[in-house]
Amino acid sequence: MTRNNEIRNNKELSPEQREKLLETLKSRFEKNMNRHEGLEWAKVQAKLEANPEKLWSLNEMERTGGEPDVVGYDKETDEYIFFDCSAESPKGRRSVCYDREALESRKEHKPENNAVDMASAMGIELLTEEQYRELQKLGKYDTKTSSWVKTPEKIRRLGGAIFGDRRYDTVFVYHNGAESYYASRGFRGSLRV
Repeated sequence: MTRNNEIRNNKELSPEQREKLLETLKSRFEKNMNRHEGLEWAKVQAKLEANPEKLWSLNEMERTGGEPDVVGYDKETDEYIFFDCSAESPKGRRSVCYDREALESRKEHKPENNAVDMASAMGIELLTEEQYRELQKLGKYDTKTSSWVKTPEKIRRLGGAIFGDRRYDTVFVYHNGAESYYASRGFRGSLRV
């Protein structure tokens, strides 16, 4: 087993990876203060350093093109909230159907993975429709792509799944068969630290 696989299995970053990730996150935090007005990087960093498994998840978000950033703070739980803030749906998470059931239902031309399992393996949650709309208030996201969002059980039971995008300067949330997948559709995640 390679060292890289050992790191992934342990869900811990090497000191060099941790330092590089913290530098990237700090730089993004400082360049995008509109996403987290009133929050201080030093407090965010202290939380991150106290939670190495969360740092691993953020690294997975970064590695797959999500460009995670702080978008809020929950006073009740004392947690910082990170969303994928890449302009388009993360490149390393596209061409996936919604979940395992949808993947297994395909007879041919199966995608390599599905959004729900990928998010779980990364230790993150798919954005809900409400979170997706919150993200869109912070900028213009998915103007050329779309992102699966957490689908209500009632819709999923009937074979559907929902996704969001921004077209004509308007945020749309729409439906598709959960087994469908497109080169321009991935998913965005959230993480609480």
